[in-house]
Amino acid sequence: MNLLIVEDEPSIVSVVSRGLTDEGFTVSIAPDGIIGKQMALEHNFDLIMLDIMLPGINGLELCKIIKEQKPTTPIIMLTALGTTENVVNGLDNGADDYLIKPFKFAELFARIRTLLRRYNGIAALDQIIQIADLQINLSAKSVKRNDQEIILTATEYRLLEFMAKNKSKILSRIDILESVWDIDFNLGTNVVDVYVNYLRKKIDKNSTQKLIHTAVGLGYVLKDR
Repeated sequence: MNLLIVEDEPSIVSVVSRGLTDEGFTVSIAPDGIIGKQMALEHNFDLIMLDIMLPGINGLELCKIIKEQKPTTPIIMLTALGTTENVVNGLDNGADDYLIKPFKFAELFARIRTLLRRYNGIAALDQIIQIADLQINLSAKSVKRNDQEIILTATEYRLLEFMAKNKSKILSRIDILESVWDIDFNLGTNVVDVYVNYLRKKIDKNSTQKLIHTAVGLGYVLKDR
């Protein structure tokens, strides 16, 4: 899922973008309304977050512009202006939701989930795992990297899904065997190593950024950095 944050406060940008990235989003940042307008209209985002007090073009005006050209893009206003009048103005200009600073990330994340469900008609966050340019559709059981479809066997897919759901965690061969194959660990089997190599050839072979890594003596990990 691709999100755009139009915000000129570095501390808020840092916290929100880091939290959303950890949840599997791809996050783009615009530091003012002019750049935000250009990015929002030239690219497709699943959701946009706007501050009201922005340099160049204020958030209310920018929200109206975006909604006129992309009415199905959900927008959340993030602002310290919390009076009823300000909330009404934001909603009147097309905002779908309004979050008053300071806010907790958990609340923002909950509102993002709600809007994505409303616009997509599905529980989008529960259906898509995004790691770098790798996208796993849990509903369709399909995989893409850099927008190119990757064909996996059923076992390869189960292995990838398990590793993706445990992103950045080192998974031992025992963990993988018990979760993917549902069998007890056997010191004599190298089935995990074999299938990890199969997966590497399909996921990492044609990409400069490698996602599947070996933790020597410990197991394997799927991570984007």
